[in-house]
Amino acid sequence: MPDPVHNSTSAWEAAYVRFETPEQEIRKFISRLRRAGAAKWPKDAAVLELFCGRGSGLVALDRLGFSRVHGIDLSRRLLTLHQRRGRCVVGDCRHLPVHSLSHDLAIVHGGLHHLATLPDDLELTVSEVRRILRPGGLFIVVEPWETPFLELVHRVGSRAVARRLSQRMDALMTMIEHERRTYEQWLSQPQGIIAILTSAFEPIRMEQRWGKLLFVGRST
Repeated sequence: MPDPVHNSTSAWEAAYVRFETPEQEIRKFISRLRRAGAAKWPKDAAVLELFCGRGSGLVALDRLGFSRVHGIDLSRRLLTLHQRRGRCVVGDCRHLPVHSLSHDLAIVHGGLHHLATLPDDLELTVSEVRRILRPGGLFIVVEPWETPFLELVHRVGSRAVARRLSQRMDALMTMIEHERRTYEQWLSQPQGIIAILTSAFEPIRMEQRWGKLLFVGRST
């Protein structure tokens, strides 16, 4: 009998792969990291990317000059798409297979909204990030956020003609369909999410625009 959870995951991964090319994703991540303050981070910082997927975030960090970068993701299939797989491991962000006080930076590009249960899973993940960061280490988060721009994207994407005309829009809406429960759960709890992040980390930067939350917090 087919496994509906596996089928849904596979469909999401397929949509993610066709949403944008690795090169497009890398350029997007470079832009995000620069906005988060990457120019000021030590290039020899130990960096861990959570939910690293096919590794585009690691390549972006490489191009920005960071030399000690590693990634972790639950999807073995997506990790096989990363050409330098030795730097990536399969693992759960709620129980990181990483030594305490071993990293200077922890980064998430759109993975926290996949957590199954809020606030519990977010609290576990944040606790793990605090554990692995050295004092003064930074947690950088970029996640979907309920803004007027995102509302517009949802409205346009709900129209069949828009999906027929744009493969990118169709891929995005397919991902949303297959992650709808966790996606909507995330978008519905902005105050609780901000409270968890700001109680665990000293906020350095926080922006909510163009359908994204950018949060940079310091471990104390």
